[in-house]
Amino acid sequence: MDWAGVSEFVAVAETQSFTAAASKQGVSVVYVSRKVNALEQRLGVKLLKRTTRKVSLTEMGQQFYYDCKPLVEGLAQAELNVSNIQHGIAGQIRVTAPVTYGERYIAPLVNAFLALHANIEIDLILTNQKLDLIDGGIDIAIRLGHLSDSNLIAKKLATRQMFVCASPKYIEKYGEPHTLSELNLHQCLVGSNNYWRFLYQGKARNLRVTGRLKCNSGVSLLDAAISGLGLAQLPDYYVGEALKCGDLVEVLPSYRDKEEGIWALYGHNRALPSKLDLFIRFLQENIKKPA
Repeated sequence: MDWAGVSEFVAVAETQSFTAAASKQGVSVVYVSRKVNALEQRLGVKLLKRTTRKVSLTEMGQQFYYDCKPLVEGLAQAELNVSNIQHGIAGQIRVTAPVTYGERYIAPLVNAFLALHANIEIDLILTNQKLDLIDGGIDIAIRLGHLSDSNLIAKKLATRQMFVCASPKYIEKYGEPHTLSELNLHQCLVGSNNYWRFLYQGKARNLRVTGRLKCNSGVSLLDAAISGLGLAQLPDYYVGEALKCGDLVEVLPSYRDKEEGIWALYGHNRALPSKLDLFIRFLQENIKKPA
């Protein structure tokens, strides 16, 4: 690919000004104008509408901008990465993650990452509260499941699977539900949300559940389910071992919802700092799905 004029064009498209683009790139207006003109000639199309008052994109220019913007940002990120690697990546990363998942899966990876990068510090905050990244000065938030709309960028690290489970002694005493309508005949162990997620006729469905126990601790709900107090819907990293050894059995498997994402969230940046990019890629490459 011939990059000549591309970065100058993107700068003009974003600032809507040759003067502002030149100032942003630290070059002269004449230089930017010459580069963009040469780019238009090479492509054989007009990318910009120029008037004495403003600069705007043509229809082809709009499409070319959308196509080129991620390429220019990727090149800037690649240059930043090389520069930082050459001079050594250093600094602090503030990370927040849910308590149980953070203890089991994130904290060991943090330790392994620190062992590889002596000049990086990590402040790991384990909490089930969804902390505000901006107000809390947090670089990365690990979030589980379905994401609410936000102006944060999300990168998938892994997936999790939700299971509805009960102990064999609970099933022996109260029977096993085979349809969603039967859930209201059973004791449901309720977590932070008073609804469970299912896949019904190919579509996601939230179903309100009730029971004698409500608790915001997955560990406590797991113990209650194993003790025979009711049904629980919990992620694989809570119930995997109990299912494997027979302390719990899955119920309503035909209504099991699709896998959910496990995400790293961070704020909008033109170029993600190398230390954060390096850490997120390390998590993606090394995080393990529960057995």
